[in-house]
Amino acid sequence: MVTIALDAMGGDHFPKPEVEGALQAVRAFNVKVILVGREEVVRRELDRHPGWQNLSIEIRHAADQITMEDSAGKAIRTKKDSSIRVASRLVKEGSAQGVVSAGNTGAVMATAKMVQGMLHGVDRPALAAAFPTLGGKAAVMLDVGANVDCTAKMLAQFAVMGNAYSRVIFHNKDPKVGLLSIGEEEHKGNALTHDAHPLLKGLKNLHYIGNVEGRDLYTGVADVIVCDGFVGNVALKVSEGLVNVIRQSLKESMKATLTRKLGAYLARGAFYEFKKSVDYSEYGGAPLLGLNGICVICHGRSTPKAIKNAIRVAKEFAEGKINERIASELDGWASAQAG
Repeated sequence: MVTIALDAMGGDHFPKPEVEGALQAVRAFNVKVILVGREEVVRRELDRHPGWQNLSIEIRHAADQITMEDSAGKAIRTKKDSSIRVASRLVKEGSAQGVVSAGNTGAVMATAKMVQGMLHGVDRPALAAAFPTLGGKAAVMLDVGANVDCTAKMLAQFAVMGNAYSRVIFHNKDPKVGLLSIGEEEHKGNALTHDAHPLLKGLKNLHYIGNVEGRDLYTGVADVIVCDGFVGNVALKVSEGLVNVIRQSLKESMKATLTRKLGAYLARGAFYEFKKSVDYSEYGGAPLLGLNGICVICHGRSTPKAIKNAIRVAKEFAEGKINERIASELDGWASAQAG
């Protein structure tokens, strides 16, 4: 049975969503969850769910907590018994196969990188986010915030990691990989995309389709979209904001008249499918690829459903041996480059 360490003190409304999400996950996915945090707080919340002692749930005490207001660097130096650090140590020592946290993103990334270490051949870890597409499949974009400044070599590494992620998690046999730019033509873009293009083109066992534009995020033109963390994070936040505007606008528009209310009632199935396709909780969280271990980072406002699905993603990563695949493919690329 795969074991996942869950930071029970990370989210905006801890530990309620974490505890409920963990309970849902162990019931649905045949997984064990170690809830990491202040034991009395976690146990009090668990005791609101009779019979939890009969499930694959364990509590691991951690005296400290990193808040959203803490600076990542200072928190790592001063809070050495934080819930995210203890959870990461469980992965490092082999007691768990992955860690899930809805905590301070910067602190989670820095802690996971420091404690778990990096895969051989990876310069920096990358956050991968899933986007719904018109074709019904999910597209993966990375990096979406871990690295504001990137080199062309890092983008090539992101392509290899994203390719493995798409194959294992979304079952794409031959993912199409695109480089996010301001035009499809090779000559368009900036110095980074110009330098990255030949590296991506030269990657063996990778279906590279060249430049893609921002509008292609949702069309299904590419299964994996590579960019630096600055551009990726802007695209992610714009997308989240646009989805909220569309949902709210539709909701208000459909209530405007009695006829529209009737239409909304008749179309409720279609609206449910739309809501589900753009709901971040369906995807759980963003995996931090390139670590010598598994780490999935969730929204601070994650619901129990989002936590449950983040645990599912971490479990699938472990079962699919995605890190071994990434390491093997990066070694192959490095050998080809050296040759």
